[in-house]
Amino acid sequence: MNLHRKGRAALVLALVAVVGMAFRVSWNALRDIASAVGADDTAATLYPFVVDGLMALALIATLVLADRDRTFALRVLGAYTVASLVLNYVHGLVPELHGRTVDWSRLADWDPANWALVLLATSLPVGSIYFGSDLVAKVLHHRPASIPPVSANAGESTETDTKRSTADLPVSTPEPITPNVTVLPRPVAVGFLKSTLPAKPVPSIAPAPVAPIERRAVAAESTRPRRATGRVPAVAKSTRPKRTPEQLLAEARKATDGWPDAKVTGEGIRRAIHTSPANARSLRDTILAERAAATAASAEAVAS
Repeated sequence: MNLHRKGRAALVLALVAVVGMAFRVSWNALRDIASAVGADDTAATLYPFVVDGLMALALIATLVLADRDRTFALRVLGAYTVASLVLNYVHGLVPELHGRTVDWSRLADWDPANWALVLLATSLPVGSIYFGSDLVAKVLHHRPASIPPVSANAGESTETDTKRSTADLPVSTPEPITPNVTVLPRPVAVGFLKSTLPAKPVPSIAPAPVAPIERRAVAAESTRPRRATGRVPAVAKSTRPKRTPEQLLAEARKATDGWPDAKVTGEGIRRAIHTSPANARSLRDTILAERAAATAASAEAVAS
């Protein structure tokens, strides 16, 4: 474990040393470029920190941020890396920029290229202010998402529980319920254990007075018969004329003409001709008697 930590520390120190030497090399070129575009000695000395310093800031932001903010930090890092590379390349192509006595010089012989390089060199400080402030604000407002701890066997246990069917699960058998029986001890003669000291008298507590319940007068229910609130409408009254016994018998005969004897019942006749249960039973007896008489007559005629 200590060896692993020492290796990581050595790697970080080596990286810091390499970055410091690279910054020193780039610092010379960027300082001369700043002097060539009109910066004074102080501004030319601070100019490399503006370009390469923002690169270091963007690199740290990419390690902290995530998602779209991390992509933005990578783009800033890439843009300033390309800009520093271009300025270092121009510094190597123009020999006039290497002399410290030169205060101002052209960055390229071709005017459009010279204008583009001057625009690039002068816009990098403004871009450092904007992009640097934005990156710092994103880092300060960034909240890392909490990741729950995952055990080594979490995936395996989840898969096993998912594939396991309900038929394989053990069926829990309820334990038998035993009645709670309290065994009383045998009575023991404890007469000799009684204390001979007189018991302390307990003061009597006077009962609290109870307020009498007031009886309120209740209105007696009137025994006067109530009047009808209205008459039964004529529509509700039955308009069907009352039928005579002969008419009921004729209707019953017609309704039960094709019925077998087992189906000729009082309920069936009542539903067929819509009469009272008493009339239906009387009609049933009459119809069954007529059928029995007709059957006996037919049997005598066949016998003779």
